[in-house]
Amino acid sequence: MADSKQEPIAQGERSSRLPGFYKLKVADRLERLEGWLSLSAEEKARLLGQSLPLDKADMMVENVIGTFGLPLGLAVNFRINGRDCLVPMAVEETSVVAAASNSAQLIREHGILTARCEATVMEGQIQLTDVADIEQAIRRIAESKARLLELANAQDRMLVGLGGGARDLYGRRIETESGPMLIVHLAVDVRDAMGANAVNTMLETLGPLLAELAQGDLHLQIITNYCDRSLTRARFEVAVDCLRWQRFTGRQVAERLVRAYHFADADPYRATTHNKGIMNGIDGILIATGNDWRAVEAGCHAYAARTGRYRSLTRYRIEGERLIGEIELPIAVGLVGGVTRLHPVAAIALKLLGVTRRGELAEVVACAGLLQNFAALRALVTAGIQKGHMSLHARNVACFAGAEGELAVRVAEQMEKEGRVGFDRAKQIIEELRKA
Repeated sequence: MADSKQEPIAQGERSSRLPGFYKLKVADRLERLEGWLSLSAEEKARLLGQSLPLDKADMMVENVIGTFGLPLGLAVNFRINGRDCLVPMAVEETSVVAAASNSAQLIREHGILTARCEATVMEGQIQLTDVADIEQAIRRIAESKARLLELANAQDRMLVGLGGGARDLYGRRIETESGPMLIVHLAVDVRDAMGANAVNTMLETLGPLLAELAQGDLHLQIITNYCDRSLTRARFEVAVDCLRWQRFTGRQVAERLVRAYHFADADPYRATTHNKGIMNGIDGILIATGNDWRAVEAGCHAYAARTGRYRSLTRYRIEGERLIGEIELPIAVGLVGGVTRLHPVAAIALKLLGVTRRGELAEVVACAGLLQNFAALRALVTAGIQKGHMSLHARNVACFAGAEGELAVRVAEQMEKEGRVGFDRAKQIIEELRKA
């Protein structure tokens, strides 16, 4: 039985290395975090009970009939750019939190994990059709660029005051089934917001003027979730020797892992599942922090296909005695506005992360995606994905079969011991234990 009286984290230590954290009961885990951050009684109640009040839910979407909960797990052991952080993940899939935590521990003990967010720029698009001379229209727009940017910035003085605002404006010609179109892009530094409202407001102000300049018809005015001006990169190095597993040397595991990456990079069937695993880690953080995970998903998958073929979002190589893993993603997240502050648990999740800038959150997100992928590939090239997954899956099966609490744990352990994880066997074990 786990010792629920472990010492809380001392103030100032701020270590995300929490041995035995997974063995504790939920309430004891919260107590263990004392010193990492101070949770009020209300915040603890939110985590342990109803996370989203119905009145707030009713304000967020239409036709509310209730709320839907997800497990909120805490990935531990992360040290990014030399800073320890605890990573909250709202996710229903077994083993995601454990896999990220295990990879983070391996790298903090035998390597280094770094990340860098390039910028906080989002782009919006204005669609103009039936433009008689697109090239001439592009020239006219370029000549009016300074005036148009000034007008765009007049729509959000607060953003400009924070150091953000419209930065660039350019046009491009595209060929479509409806004929050639002029698409005008507006690039906006959105600072710590995701930026959709700010960008869309600017677009709708500029749209009619651009249509007049181009002498064309105005159609769509909308932000794009393909934010390739806001790329975030994460990278780890880890000693090859620490990857050894049973009959495989560390170098053999590293070589097998690199070949697995080559498979994903060359084949879209494999790349789809490969990248889905990356998004397991990414989406969990986005949901926990109230960010638009669908927008990031769309942007990442588009980026994976930017060369004209759907490919791996991660890259791996061996340099000397080190395995190098890298990821590059367009990540549009925010710390202000939207659900990030409206949802009480999203606010707690951001407090747990301790990030103060949009770029910092994007860096954590990229690292989680990279380490999630590393964990999956390492399992696939050694024990296989089912071995580690099944030990956690067994608990879900036991609960589905009707076991609760300690009984569910015993049923899961018995199924694991037998190597027979299934609903029927779980029901049999439940009956046997209840008769005993």
